[in-house]
This record gives sequence, structure tokens and C-alpha cells, in this order.
Amino acid sequence: MKRFHSNLLEFCWIPNYEVAISFLAKLADPEPWDFSDSKETKHSILKNYLEHTFRKVQTEGKIFFTLDNVWACFNTGLVTVNLESIFALVEQNTRKGSKLKEYPPYVLKAFVRESDYQLISKFADRLPDVADFFQKPEDLIFNPQCKVVPQIDHIIADNEDRFPSHMQGLESDEIRRRLIGAINEAQRKVRSNYKMAVPQYYEGKIQLLLPLCLTPGSPNPDLALVTHKISSNTYTARTCLTLKMAYNNARLIVKPQSSWLKP
Repeated sequence: MKRFHSNLLEFCWIPNYEVAISFLAKLADPEPWDFSDSKETKHSILKNYLEHTFRKVQTEGKIFFTLDNVWACFNTGLVTVNLESIFALVEQNTRKGSKLKEYPPYVLKAFVRESDYQLISKFADRLPDVADFFQKPEDLIFNPQCKVVPQIDHIIADNEDRFPSHMQGLESDEIRRRLIGAINEAQRKVRSNYKMAVPQYYEGKIQLLLPLCLTPGSPNPDLALVTHKISSNTYTARTCLTLKMAYNNARLIVKPQSSWLKP
């Protein structure tokens, strides 16, 4: 398996990481940061959100530094219950590296509100903006005049382990029939209600997620079909995601207000 690499933790050391993440969860406007089947509070959604938000602001040059580079900050994209922006404030790390270990150049001092004296005393009115995950708002809305062309063979071959357990032992023809039926149903749903399509950010692109109901008799989706526009009147779909994967990707843009994609 591919080993996860954290750009955030490579940039700054976070003492008492779990405590810091819990503090951020309490500081931000309340929302579920764990999946409903989690047996304990780990804030897994928030950790994923913070890591990928940091990667985006890093590529956009939205980490701001003081003139002496002793302090830096970035906008987390989160807000308090009173809609005050929350920033990560970091200080230069004075711990020296060794032959065996290199310490990150910065250390997290705190997650702070925009009005926090520690922050404004160092950056005054020069504060970084939020990550820019999309340029065209129309990309976030499904166009009901467009058709969806799924790559059925590719979806089945690459995602069989994501299908519900009751489908994994079926013949490929039966899986194909059920998948085509679920995709056709999803298209009908989104054409009657464009809000059914949930935008997600993945590898620099905006894609739209459609609910796939594969369990007979159940109104709840099993997977999310990933679609993206390839022309003015056509979407293509070549993969599907578990609902957890889909929610993590969708949360990068905004807290999903969806009737079907929930943590």
C-alpha cells in the first residue's frame, strides 16, 4: 500500500496532536468530524480536511510569513460559530535536527480566531485568504441537459472491492446489470433535482458525485459515482467511491448539505 505522506507535519510539528485537533474541532462551527460508525472520537474527517487544505494553500502560496520568517500562518478555511475565520499560527522551530531525524522548520503555536492578538500583532491586516478549490461556480452544479456516459468495464474492474458484500460474489454480467440500473436511476434523480449531485475536489479537479443504490429495497446509496465534464454536453464516469471517501473529498470544498451524503 502507498504510504501516506503529510505535507502539514513536514512543515510544522504539532505538539499533542490529538489535543490540538480536538481544540480546533471545538473552536470551529460545530459539525460531525467523525463517521457515524466510529466507535471513538478521532476527528478523522477534520484531520483529512486540514491536511488537504494545507496542501492547497501551500501550492497557492497562501502561507504568509513575517519578514524575519520567525512566524507564519495559514487560513484553515474553517470559521467559528460567529463566522470568524480560524487560522493556524506557527513559530520557527528552534529544535535542531540530527543525522537520524530532521525536525520540521515550524511548530504549531495555536489555532486562533482572526481577531486573536497573537495573530494580528504579527500579521496586522495582512492575512492569507482561504484555499481556492474552484474558479467557476457553475462547475459545482450538475447540468440536467447533459448526458452521463459511464465506463462500465472500468468501474467494475477497478472497484469490485468497494461494491456491497452481497454483490461481490456475483457473475460480472449480473454486476453490470445492477450497476447500469443504479446509474440510470441516479441520472433520473439528479435531472429532477440537481442538488443531488455533490461536488468534490480530487487531484486538482472538481467532480460531481451521484448516489448509487445497489441494495434491493434500500433507499440508501451504497456508493458514490464520480462524474466529470468532458464536453459542453457530456459527463463521463469511470470510478466510484465508498461514501466515506466521497464525504472526505466533498468536505474540502464546503460542508455537504446533502440528503444522501452524510458522515
